[in-house]
Amino acid sequence: MRGGDRVGAKQMGTIFFVLSIVVMMVIPLPSAVLDILLIVNISLALVILLVSMYTMEALDFSIFPTVLLLTTLFRLALNVSTTRNILAHAEGGSVIHAFGDFVVGGNAVIGFVVFLILIIIQFIVITKGSERVAEVAARFTLDAMPGKQMSIDADLNAGMISEQDARIRRRKIEREADFYGSMDGASKFVKGDAIAGIVIFIVNIIGGFIIGVAIHELSFMESLQKFTLLSIGDALVSQIPALLISTATGIIVTRASSEGGLGEDITGQLFGQPKLLYVVAGVMFLLGLFTPISIIPTGIVSGILCLAAMQLTKKQQSDQEETFTQEEEQQMEEVRSPESVINLLQVDPIEFEFGYGLIPLADTKQGGDLLDRVIMIRRQCALELGIVVPVIRIRDNIQLKPNEYIIKIKGNQVASGEIMMDHYLAMSPGFEDESVVGIPTTEPAFGLPALWVSEENKEMAELSGYTVVDPPSVVATHLTEIIKRHSHELVGRQETRALVDNVRETAPVLVDELIPSLLSIGDVQKVIQKLLKEKISVRNLSVILEALADHALYSKDPEVLTEYVRQALARQITLQFTHPGEPLRVLTAGPTLEKVISENVEQSEQGSYLAMDPDTSQRIYQHMSEQVNRMINMGQQPIILSSPMTRMYLRQLMERIMPDIPVLSYSELEPHIEVQSVGVVNVS
Repeated sequence: MRGGDRVGAKQMGTIFFVLSIVVMMVIPLPSAVLDILLIVNISLALVILLVSMYTMEALDFSIFPTVLLLTTLFRLALNVSTTRNILAHAEGGSVIHAFGDFVVGGNAVIGFVVFLILIIIQFIVITKGSERVAEVAARFTLDAMPGKQMSIDADLNAGMISEQDARIRRRKIEREADFYGSMDGASKFVKGDAIAGIVIFIVNIIGGFIIGVAIHELSFMESLQKFTLLSIGDALVSQIPALLISTATGIIVTRASSEGGLGEDITGQLFGQPKLLYVVAGVMFLLGLFTPISIIPTGIVSGILCLAAMQLTKKQQSDQEETFTQEEEQQMEEVRSPESVINLLQVDPIEFEFGYGLIPLADTKQGGDLLDRVIMIRRQCALELGIVVPVIRIRDNIQLKPNEYIIKIKGNQVASGEIMMDHYLAMSPGFEDESVVGIPTTEPAFGLPALWVSEENKEMAELSGYTVVDPPSVVATHLTEIIKRHSHELVGRQETRALVDNVRETAPVLVDELIPSLLSIGDVQKVIQKLLKEKISVRNLSVILEALADHALYSKDPEVLTEYVRQALARQITLQFTHPGEPLRVLTAGPTLEKVISENVEQSEQGSYLAMDPDTSQRIYQHMSEQVNRMINMGQQPIILSSPMTRMYLRQLMERIMPDIPVLSYSELEPHIEVQSVGVVNVS
């Protein structure tokens, strides 16, 4: 209740302030009250100016457009009240009298000139500039919104930020657009206020002169002197707060985000290079020495600049030493703390380490785009495999060769390669062209023979039919293939839970029926891993879960369930391995091979598995290798086709020596697909 009372009191205070503005325009106020309100107006303007100077981001003072409107109305209401008092009683109060008499020395001409200068500064310099900056800032902020949204989506997809962080950043972008749009309109208040000040000043002089002569029976000169000074005092006491708030408006719209207040930014950036102050001091000293300007003022300024430069240099050295000491102490604290040992137990899912010679690949200042390519790799894997690839840890490793890189999966090295940064990788089209000169190598992703060619020989290699790629593309392709090859290792129970929860949003009945009553998350994980191991996308997870829900009543064996899921994904598998208008060319498992496999299947409590003697396995490997090599020599992708009953056992046998050769069954192909057998594998 107390919190609600405080909120209500603040709200009522704001309402009372707005209503008071209306009352001031209608009801005459005593001079003593006007004096207090004029001092409040000046104080409020100073508060707004100081807050704008200490604001680090524009959004920290997001209420500024509304404050600008209310203060402008308050100031105009004061103008109405003071004008009423001046014209009615020929008296404006002690504050107006002080500004009209003491500030300008009681001289109407000096007061008029001072007021005119203030109006020129506010209207032409500050107000006009602030209005233009606010307009441009609003336009640029709105134009930049799509790019900022895409950047947030990219960081979210890369795993660099959470969904909550993304939501906060999107809200901040929306608030920035609203703020600068409001500032574009609110800056017009400042311009209108300046115009109103001029009009009110002229009205006060003319009206006061007429009233002084006609009503107060003053002489011509007495009326002119009295009402001119009162009008000037009123104008000055009004325009000085207006000038302060105009300055605050300019500071708000021209200031970018920073880590400190305006004073810290000015001293840190304007005087951040003490050596330049010595140069300026020397120029000022020479200016006084060789020109008619006296050496005294230039010498004083030069001395002040030299002392300031010396102090700034000492402070920078002291700050550097202090920072270095704090970093050492922090490192020692981290080493001593128990958490430092815990951190050593963390193993990144994917790591990419490279030698110092490959730093330009990841350094954006040197034109490296590896980080952007990693984001695209994760997006590509999400589309092709249907999984969210974890964040890829990229770091340099001085223990590697300068041009070497390695790829680790869960802390273990799975691939490596070497890159020549000033060359291009040219892959042979199938025949060697002796006119293409390069350094022989092997393409790291697929193991194909290739050449590192220089910039001069790049065009020659392209004309000869070679596929030429730059070093960043070589690394990106290798990293992509490694992720695809080991994607099944990246899907644990936690990742499976995230995928299932995503399906739950659109098909809650399906998920609730399957998990946990029929299968556990671990069972679903095993099926997903087996599919990914054979490069079958799990993006269509709802179909996979439907198949599991249909057959989990009859079997809990992951191998058997995977076969049912593959049959449910028949259309997807068919499209993956066929080309439009062409028959599917395959190697067929012969009757003798399928018979041998069926006879060697063993049943256990954990499920069925293939138990074959080494001699029989060796004969199958030999016959299979001959047929596979024949298809490769014919320029065709080897695919093995078997019956549904033996497919998973044949796959178990093949993955030991030929893990990349797809093994399909008849049930996984669409009926309308034309299948052409180019060879039969039998066991003699």
